[in-house]
Amino acid sequence: MSSKMSRRSASGHAGTTPPSRPKPAPRRRTNNLFAWVLLAPTIVGMGIFTIVPIIGSLVLAFFRWDIISRPEFVGLANFADIALDPTVRVSFLNTIVFVIIAVTLQLGIALVLASMIQERLPDWLRVFFRSTFFFPLVLSAASVSIFMGYLFNEQFGVVNWLIGLVGLAPVPWLTTPAGAAAVVIIVYVWQNFGFSFLLFVGGLGNIPKEVYEAAELDGASGIKKFLNVTMPLLSPTTLVASVMAVITALQVFDQPYVLTRGGPGDSTRSAVMVVFESAFEQLEFGRASAIGLVLMLLIMAVTYVQFQLSRRFVFYQ
Repeated sequence: MSSKMSRRSASGHAGTTPPSRPKPAPRRRTNNLFAWVLLAPTIVGMGIFTIVPIIGSLVLAFFRWDIISRPEFVGLANFADIALDPTVRVSFLNTIVFVIIAVTLQLGIALVLASMIQERLPDWLRVFFRSTFFFPLVLSAASVSIFMGYLFNEQFGVVNWLIGLVGLAPVPWLTTPAGAAAVVIIVYVWQNFGFSFLLFVGGLGNIPKEVYEAAELDGASGIKKFLNVTMPLLSPTTLVASVMAVITALQVFDQPYVLTRGGPGDSTRSAVMVVFESAFEQLEFGRASAIGLVLMLLIMAVTYVQFQLSRRFVFYQ
């Protein structure tokens, strides 16, 4: 009788007990452990050099600290201070205007050059131009800015010498607000458009030729093919290029700092320059952290808007 009860009990529980999860095979556990070992240096590095500084900066934004005395909790005083500071407001306005102009030029030049090279040049010449256009990106921004500062010098610069050859007067590039802003944008775009260029070259290479052939059979040619075929199919690449270009441009520092030191006046002073000056020249680390936090929120907001707009303008095959 006991054997019958035990069999009945076993059969009753068999219908309600969920099936146990299969244990991972020893080889799978070994692979997982090996993957974590490989990822460990990257995770530790991100924690030490990225996450910890971000958290420390967020906390420091609510303190007044000159790195010598003890930190003093001031609440939102740093944020109120930067809201009333005209230099901070001008620096953010300069940064936004710079991003609009520089990113537009960067993406426009990169797209035009990528389209020309993709269609009309042999393979070996494409490789040459890809390397040439990408080369400025691997150079030090400070070194490039120093070199460009000599080229655009009003007294002995090569640019004004070339302008003089056609009978025009020298241009005060670095001593007027408009000229200094133009030089900063030119140098920045020249050094950074190569990355967007490579993205567009890759995106154009992924568009099937059959799509262009079908468009030609329908009578499309030239600009119509570019607008109705290239741009829609290239929209995912354009989204990636624009997001990365905007994030990078919002953090512009090297070019205006080396070329103009933010001048004349505050005409080329960027938001990151104000962070640097507040922290390492005025020793106001809490104020610098507050400005950095506002800049981070601005970058996050702009990126969010870009991805929201992409739902309307980005098409996936």
